[in-house]
Amino acid sequence: MTAVSVFLLPNGTFFVELIVLIAIVIVTGKYILPRFNKFLESRQELVRASLEAAEEARAAAAATDDERVHVLAEAREQAREITAAAQALADQVKAEAGGRGEAEYDRIVASAQTEIATARQRAIDDASARIGEIVFELVSQIVGREVDQSTHEDLLREAVAALNTEAQKGAAN
Repeated sequence: MTAVSVFLLPNGTFFVELIVLIAIVIVTGKYILPRFNKFLESRQELVRASLEAAEEARAAAAATDDERVHVLAEAREQAREITAAAQALADQVKAEAGGRGEAEYDRIVASAQTEIATARQRAIDDASARIGEIVFELVSQIVGREVDQSTHEDLLREAVAALNTEAQKGAAN
């Protein structure tokens, strides 16, 4: 008969394998696992420190961002104040220039009116002198005789007075 082996029944190799397994577990537990645990703990501590540093950096970045927003708000406010001051100064300069321009305009108009009055008076004087001569010639021709000097002066005064009256009426209009 042949011997039938039942694979579920332990034999000698099983016990040797069991002893080797127990020895491996003991050596692993006593020498390898403590080193491995130390390595894992140091790695875990490194990760924890990195996370804390990242959290601190995030907090610092948030604080810096808040500070940046605050500084930008202050800068904008200062820019508004500077712009308002510049606008006020520009308005002031514009008003002063307008005032100076208006004063210059008034001065020029007054000067022109004076020149016009002077030119008008010269024209009246020239016209009255010329009219005096023309009147004298006309009177001489009409009367047919020589007019004496006193009559001539009287006629001349009347003509000048008439011209002045006309000129004043023209200036009033």
